[in-house]
Amino acid sequence: MKPVPAVPAPGQESVWDYPRPPRLERSEKQVEVWLGGVKIVSSSGAYRVLETSHPPGYYLPAADFLPGALQRAPGSSVCEWKGRASYWSLSAGGVTAPSVAWSYEHPTSDFAPIAGYVALYAGRVERVTLDGEEVTPQPGDFYGGWITGEIVGPFKGVPGSWGW
Repeated sequence: MKPVPAVPAPGQESVWDYPRPPRLERSEKQVEVWLGGVKIVSSSGAYRVLETSHPPGYYLPAADFLPGALQRAPGSSVCEWKGRASYWSLSAGGVTAPSVAWSYEHPTSDFAPIAGYVALYAGRVERVTLDGEEVTPQPGDFYGGWITGEIVGPFKGVPGSWGW
């Protein structure tokens, strides 16, 4: 079934207006991430990836993570747009979230700025905020987009959306 895009209100974006292939853009929004009751990231130097039907994925400078919070995890995968991803676990406050984050150490030329940046699944940590607003994770367990009140869908990841 073909999705029917929601009409954005003033100040909102529709994920159906995002491009494919995806676009990388700088974000100055304040990102904060908590795990185990500890704020492990506070950054205003993120990049966001915009792709048709997906809420934005945010890439944070690895240097902005609390020292010791990032630990390399086994495995890798390939994105047709960004290249080979490496995985990371996050630990803080006595809690470890295994393979909850990923990075592209040698991304393709279009995504070169995210080398040294790390993305994470918002639903696999305690809490994520974007400019103080609690982030809702993208539906499903495959995609890592972050939903806020400034974007409208429908969003890829809901049941029946695999072919979108």
